[in-house]
Parts: sequence; structure tokens; C-alpha cells
Amino acid sequence: MRRRMSWMVALIAAVSCTACSGQQAETENRDSTVFSAEIENVGTVNTETTLSEEDMVPMDGQTGSGQIPDELAQIPKEYFGAASEQGTVERLEYQTYESMSYADQANPLTKTAYVYLPYGYSGEIQYNVLYLMHGGWSNETTYLGTPESPHELKNVLDHAIQDKSMAPVIVVCPTYNNMSPEDSADYSLALRLTDNYHNELINDLIPAVEGKYSTYAEGISPEELIESRSHRAFAGFSMGSVTTWHTFQYCMDYFRYFLPSSGNLTSDGAYMEQLVTDAGYGPEDFFIFAMSGAEDFAYAAFTNQIQAMLDAPGGIFIDADNESSGNLAYRVIR
Repeated sequence: MRRRMSWMVALIAAVSCTACSGQQAETENRDSTVFSAEIENVGTVNTETTLSEEDMVPMDGQTGSGQIPDELAQIPKEYFGAASEQGTVERLEYQTYESMSYADQANPLTKTAYVYLPYGYSGEIQYNVLYLMHGGWSNETTYLGTPESPHELKNVLDHAIQDKSMAPVIVVCPTYNNMSPEDSADYSLALRLTDNYHNELINDLIPAVEGKYSTYAEGISPEELIESRSHRAFAGFSMGSVTTWHTFQYCMDYFRYFLPSSGNLTSDGAYMEQLVTDAGYGPEDFFIFAMSGAEDFAYAAFTNQIQAMLDAPGGIFIDADNESSGNLAYRVIR
């Protein structure tokens, strides 16, 4: 992705984790109020807390060494109001299949995702894509809202792009809800659906998005989508974080960047390493930016997973604040 991808990651992760601090239930807090929290890293990290001019200028599509700051700067209050250069939120319908019987493809479904297009979007420009998954008790409208009633995240994205704090990016908000919009409120069902979600993601959602919008994918064949993996990220909070880990588990061919927040998969670091090697990749082939809130009920298990990954015997996961130095950054909101 572009070199400044890491700051875009920081912004989205901050918005995704606004409720991480003090959260006591698996639910999304839609009041965007906790943006000036202090961030504490795990491991030794030495980074600047401000962006250089180089970080703020769109690069040529190569992976790079954009810094993830030790602390997230407070998002200006005006970012929550409308920007003068406004992007749009579009409703995208696509065809998929019922999750539990996906392999049979006997029960087709029509699902909806909401897509943020930056101001000045043009089919002549290639854009990086962030797929952003909601958590429990939520749905595809949680982050961006709808075209008729957009949420504050759209304004934050508009301002950050307008101010050249991040490059124009496409953000896609789908759902792992299956037969009912209430599926995400059923914890055991949600666990199964997030584990299954990669089928829909790879075969149906990504082709629908990147077949319609201008991305770095030259087409929607598996080969063309795999070729463009360095321009694609997956993020999520809580149960969306679990979905993110499953995307890492099943979809490394399609994604280089992963942003899990307050939702873990396992405490077995060796197993996580095996996922990488079994997929045919090494330490240089991905980057994970993980975040949690210290008072979030998922914090302990999430932190245990990150530490287990860093301590795993194969040395695949390397603590770092940029891609040149490693592949895993962890920040905690206190």
C-alpha cells in the first residue's frame, strides 16, 4: 500500500476503538468521544508522534515504512462536522450464499455493504481499500451509516483526506450477519459466522466491490485479486476483530494489512506462526496493527494473544512501528 497507509490505519483503528476504554459488554459505542486517549505500546518502540511531510504525501503504490505513532493525536473537534470537500457513502448490494451451507450454494442471499468514496473519486485513479467489520449487536451501517444518514466517521475521513493527513481511500463496511440482522447479538452464532465469513469475503464481496470501483486490482479473477493484496486491508472491532483474525487465517493471499481491535482468536503463538508458513508467506509479507482498551473485557485475552505471537519460537512476528522494522504493532488505550 502507499507509504502513509500506517497513519490511515491509526485513524481507522482510533475510530473503531472509541469505546474500547471502559467497555464492559460486546457492543459498539457510537458516541465518538474518546479520541485523545493515551496509547501505550507493548515491546520497545521508538517513533515520532507527528507525521513528516514525506508521510503525508501519496506515494507510488509501493509498500513502505510509514510510522505508527506512540500516541494517537486528538482528532480536532471540527472533524466531526461536515468538511468542505465531502466524499460519499454508497449502498452496494451483492449476491452471496447462506453461511452455514456456503459450500453447497443452495441458499442464495442478497446482502448489502456501505462504501465510502473519497471526495473527487475517479475511475481513472487507483485507490487502496479498507474492509471494516462491525462487532456484536451491530451491522453494516454501524460505522459509516447510510447515504441518507451518514455517521461521524464519514466526516472524519473527509477532513483527514481534505487536510492531506491521509490519502484518498475506499472504505467498505459489510456484515457477517447471515439470515437475520440480529445474528450479531447471538455470541455463539456470531463466532461461527465470523469463522465462515472468508468464503463470502473472497468469493463475493471483494469481487463485487473491486469489480465496480477503481482499485489496484486489474480485474476480479483470483489471480488479479491476489496480485493486488498489498493494496487491501481488513479491520474490525470486537467480533469484527475476531473476523479480522480469521481473515488473517484464511485470506493472506488477498490481504497484506490487518487491524484487529479488542477481539482475540487464540493464545497459541506457534499456531499463528503456522498460519503464515502454511500460506507460503514470511515475516516480510504482512503487517498487523492491533489495538485494545485497557478496561475492555477482551483486553486480557487479546493482549495474551499478541504477546504469544511475539514470543512464538519461529520469530515470525516482529514488534515494530513500521514495515521496514517488522510486522506487528500493538497500542493500548488507557
